[in-house]
Amino acid sequence: MPVTSKIRVRYAETDQMGVVYYANYFVWFEIGRVEVLRSVGLSYDQMEKDHKLILPVVDASCRYKSPAKYDEEILIETRPALLRGSVIKFAYRIYRDADQDGAERKLLAEGETVHVVCDEKFERQPLPDSYVAALRNLME
Repeated sequence: MPVTSKIRVRYAETDQMGVVYYANYFVWFEIGRVEVLRSVGLSYDQMEKDHKLILPVVDASCRYKSPAKYDEEILIETRPALLRGSVIKFAYRIYRDADQDGAERKLLAEGETVHVVCDEKFERQPLPDSYVAALRNLME
């Protein structure tokens, strides 16, 4: 079920050796989360405006397997992994896309982020029913 997003590594995301700086994987995780919501017709913006809710990250991890490099096409696979009360966990896998020379797709990193649904005062709130239903549907 994962939702897949495709990006190309930009020069600004790399160090002098052309290798992606480790913190950029967390930026890619965010791209994946946004696309998961978009894939079910929802958005962060809608949640913030219509429901006055935010999803702060309370835990994040990434395990690096192989370096991503400048100008490579990267696949970001994202799925909701846990939905319990006001807690949402997303799981990610970052792959180097297969190339024209026949090289297979390769796992570069995998990770998770945990979010707590909060109001603007950072007090826990329930996730709106429409979001719960959409995310649960993706988890099946």
